[in-house]
Amino acid sequence: MRRLSVRARITIGSVLVGAVVLSLVALVLHAEVRQATLETDRSLAVGDAAPFVADLRDNPGEAPDRPADGVLVGIRSSTGEWIVDTLPDDLRRSLSDGVPRSTTTLRLGDGHRSATLVGTPVASADGRFVVWAAQDGRAGHETVERVDRSLVVGTLLALVASGLAAWLLSTVALRPVARMRRTAEALSGGDATGHLPVGPSEDELADLARTLNAFIDRQRENAVRERRMVSDASHELRTPLAALTARLELAHRSSGDAAALERELAAAESDAARLTALADTMLELSRLDETQATPSTTAAELVTELMGSVDRARALGGTSGVDFTVDVPDGAERYGITPAAFGRVVDNLVANAIAAGAPDVEVGITLVRQEDRALQLVVRDDGPGVPEDFLPRAFDRFTRADDARRAVLGGSGLGLALVRGLAERAGGEATLANAPGGGAVAVVRLPAR
Repeated sequence: MRRLSVRARITIGSVLVGAVVLSLVALVLHAEVRQATLETDRSLAVGDAAPFVADLRDNPGEAPDRPADGVLVGIRSSTGEWIVDTLPDDLRRSLSDGVPRSTTTLRLGDGHRSATLVGTPVASADGRFVVWAAQDGRAGHETVERVDRSLVVGTLLALVASGLAAWLLSTVALRPVARMRRTAEALSGGDATGHLPVGPSEDELADLARTLNAFIDRQRENAVRERRMVSDASHELRTPLAALTARLELAHRSSGDAAALERELAAAESDAARLTALADTMLELSRLDETQATPSTTAAELVTELMGSVDRARALGGTSGVDFTVDVPDGAERYGITPAAFGRVVDNLVANAIAAGAPDVEVGITLVRQEDRALQLVVRDDGPGVPEDFLPRAFDRFTRADDARRAVLGGSGLGLALVRGLAERAGGEATLANAPGGGAVAVVRLPAR
């Protein structure tokens, strides 16, 4: 079963809300008109009784005058005798015996008659009396009925108008949505350059269109980045795979020469290790895009991991020395990076400094805590530095400053990309620049949580 459209739901909701509101208004108006007619009838009845009340009080020894034609008045004594009586029999029989203590108003009505009676007690020298005056309520009843019919018709017309207005307004308001849907269908059909239309009015739909356009741009960028990464990865894997295949062929040919076979197998192991490192780095980069719980690491744990990275760099050799300086006071600060990830950052920066530098390059590592409690890692070398045209894309994946690297070390161009990804995941940033006196300087800043 197909669900109702947004336009239909808006129209039905508007009609229902209008029905409730208009019904309440109609009930209030009905009550107000009915009360107004009752008050009018009561005022007329009081006016009819006023001359007789004054006559009884002012002329106690005289008989009251006879009411004019059409005036319904009855005067009854405390003994039950009717001195004046022009009331209809049915109204007279409905009155209670005796004299009320105060002015009394009665509303009598059935299918044939509607009347308002006002009883006014009067005390004079001749005794106690009650003056009853009646006012026919049929005119007021007819007025209320006419008002009720008008309210019913007006309510129905207002509901119809409200439904039509809601339908038309929702149709106009949803036109941008229909245009966005058609454009989205066209985009899904292969048009990768367009955007969803943004209406001229600065409303919620325009904001939605802008948000979706930004989302589409990000998805396109991700798609382009993924295609480029797959292409670059294929290119990067082709060379070591070809070298590994050649090594294995040479090893097969050197099966009778143990020394040559061992040499080729060692070279093949080196190529396989390079492929493994490349695959591991690509896996780490892909995991950076996944949503994971933010780690919480103390500065002391990061300092310990830094010491391990320095030991690994010194064990690898290829430099004249790796010096380090640590200025991180004890504190309760915690940082959004795991010790292993921080070790990868240091290892990659040191390896990059070694690969980009001259033989026997000196590498200096500094880890300090700044005034805002953020940790700043600085890795510098005294090599030739990095080409200026390479700096803007140094942290892109599969990019290398080939002229500044030693071929024996090679590189996949993913080290700095991993450094930036890990730093940004921790809420920080990574930069690379050339020092004024020569050499490259890499800076990673990690804010405290």
